[in-house]
Amino acid sequence: MQNRYAGDIGDFSKLGLLRALQASGLSIGVNWYLVPDETHNDDGRYVQYLENADYRSCDEPLWLELKRIVSSGQREVSALQNAHLLDAVFYTDQVSFSGKAKTERIAFREEWHREALATLTGSDIVFVDPDNGLLVPSALGTRKENKYITPDELADYFRQGSSVVYYQHKARVPDSYYVRKHTALLASSDFEGASGFGLKFNKTSLRYYFFAMQPQHKAAITAAVDLMLASSWGNCFTLI
Repeated sequence: MQNRYAGDIGDFSKLGLLRALQASGLSIGVNWYLVPDETHNDDGRYVQYLENADYRSCDEPLWLELKRIVSSGQREVSALQNAHLLDAVFYTDQVSFSGKAKTERIAFREEWHREALATLTGSDIVFVDPDNGLLVPSALGTRKENKYITPDELADYFRQGSSVVYYQHKARVPDSYYVRKHTALLASSDFEGASGFGLKFNKTSLRYYFFAMQPQHKAAITAAVDLMLASSWGNCFTLI
C-alpha cells in the first residue's frame, strides 16, 4: 500500500470486503504494509468508479465516504482509518528500506513485523495489503522485498489465532497460478487446520484476495462472503 493509492478502486474493493466480514460480527485488524510513495507510474489513478452508480449500489455509505476523501485531496491511509469506513485496529508504520543495507533491512523488518503482530493480536481477521502480494523468488533479499508479504509473516498471524486475508496483485498469468500457490501455502505445516479460497475483483485493475481461515471463523466468513456475492458486489467479485 502507498498513500497515493488511498481512495482508489482497490480501496473500494478491499474495504467493501472487510465491511462485509465485519458485519458478520468478526473483528478486523489491518496491516497496510505501507511503503513510501513511488512516482514512476500512475497507479492510484483509478477513481472513475466514484462517478459510476453501479459501484454506488454495492455499498453506498462506503462509496460516498471514499468520494468525500478523494474530493478533499486527503489521499493518505490515515484518512481511511475512520469508523465511517471500518471499525478496526490498524498498523500503519512504514516498512521502508530507504538507505538500509541488506543486514539492516533484515533487522528492521523483523522488528517491524514483531510490532505489527503485537498490535493486531486478538483480531479475528487480519488483512494484509502488500503492494504486490505473496513474496516471489526474484524479490527475496532485494530492496523491493518490502512490497511483498512472506509466508512466514502470514503464518505468524495465523499462529496467533487470526484468520488471514492477503492482497495479491495479478500479473500476466492465469488464475490457476495463484490458486496453486495459495493451495500449497495452506498445505504447509504452518497453517495446520486452515481452509481457504480466493476472490478475484474483476474491475479495472484485476486483483485477488486470498483467505486462510481458522476453523472457528470458517462458517462466519463463508456466510458473509456468500451474502456479499448475492448482492450488487457479485458483479465485481468472482469466487476462485
